Amino acid sequence: ASSDRGIRRARLYPLLTLTLAFALGATVGFPAGASSATAAKGPVKVMPQRDWSDAVLYFVIVDRYADGNKANDAKVDLGNPGGWHGGDLQGLAAELDEIADLGATAIWITPVVRQIEFCPPSQAPVGVTVPGGWFEHCAFHGYWADDFTKLDPHFGTEADLRAFVTAAHARNIKVLLDVVYNHVGYDSRYLTDPATKDWIRTRPVECSEDPINCQVGGLPDLRIELPAVQDHLLDAHLGLARRTGLDGFRIDTVKHIDHDFWQRHRRETREKLGPDFFLLAEVWGGSATVLEEYFSTDEVDAGFDFTFRGSCGSFVEGKGRTIAFSSYLEKRHKLPPDHHLAHYMSSHDEPMALYELGGDKEAFKLCVALQMTSIGIPTIYYGEEVARAGSVWPLNRGDMPWGKRNVMPGKGLARDEDMRAWYKRLIELRRQNPALTRGDYRRLSSDGDLLVFERSDTA
Repeated sequence: ASSDRGIRRARLYPLLTLTLAFALGATVGFPAGASSATAAKGPVKVMPQRDWSDAVLYFVIVDRYADGNKANDAKVDLGNPGGWHGGDLQGLAAELDEIADLGATAIWITPVVRQIEFCPPSQAPVGVTVPGGWFEHCAFHGYWADDFTKLDPHFGTEADLRAFVTAAHARNIKVLLDVVYNHVGYDSRYLTDPATKDWIRTRPVECSEDPINCQVGGLPDLRIELPAVQDHLLDAHLGLARRTGLDGFRIDTVKHIDHDFWQRHRRETREKLGPDFFLLAEVWGGSATVLEEYFSTDEVDAGFDFTFRGSCGSFVEGKGRTIAFSSYLEKRHKLPPDHHLAHYMSSHDEPMALYELGGDKEAFKLCVALQMTSIGIPTIYYGEEVARAGSVWPLNRGDMPWGKRNVMPGKGLARDEDMRAWYKRLIELRRQNPALTRGDYRRLSSDGDLLVFERSDTA
């Protein structure tokens, strides 16, 4: 074994049992297999996911992926890490084969409703270099709504969203739209419109004091307990989903809204959008234990596992005991039936994992291997699969690297194609073996730095 970290050996027992050994101080390698995304005449098509336990989710900030319509590039400033960069729904639709060829079965996109125009100045965190040490933070990310009933022109039209969903479905890829029920943008029209200004909570509340009635990040908090507010938001989000053919929602800031609303939300999505409409919750700090209160009442189908990235990072860096990491992986299996954890390495709200690992690509690859062989919904943050550069906010929200391809805004940004091939091979392995998506976990050995575990499926 010549590399610093990696996989020592892997044996495959077709379809039923997979025995894997992970070790520090070993060579990274996996057996190749048949492709799960087959290039044919027309679009690249992914092997359809059997159900959501079989999903591989690809997360995209729309503004940072691909610019397909120069006519909606108002206020684009590529030199501003917090500014608009020009990505839109047309560009995302045009580059869907990139995601399909990777093998992802579902895409989560950031909110596309109309955003505030105001770009508040922000100070760069200590140690982050941006021009002048400060930058304008615009609503390119989609979480600062100005009008929930309209789409933002920067992203495109409702027809563009519908065309994107149709193009994704043609590749057997499902689409989750990020939706916000908790707050609006800083100077949103909801604060001044006589019909809606009473919908905003006015008394400042710290989230540590009251997580339901607080202002997350200082954003104006919607009084979601008011029936009129609930009706407005549900009509807007569910109506858009129905008209465009969405497959589900990624729901923002779930812990800051009472369970009564989420139970109504579940009833109405099922009634109006069908029983299979998928709900993925962002409960900050979520884990199998934290999410139990949302799963036990069946308010959502899945939630993000905020613990995976840290646990895996510690393991591959040789911190802590191997048996403790194995116990952590085993505990992730203890969920109610038909509920899922979505585990990720990087996100738009946390530092890039490769950066946190000191740029050690072998250590990162080992975590990716563990991500793809663990139960749950592996979630890939756009560009992570080509080793996108980035560090902490705002530099964790950079442009998708396209190398020599003439795709903006990330034209010319370096890509690691070997890393992409690693992701692709692991996704193939996962999709070919149901034991990895729904099977049991059994530790075989945790001696020293070597972890050997078995995934088996008797269905």
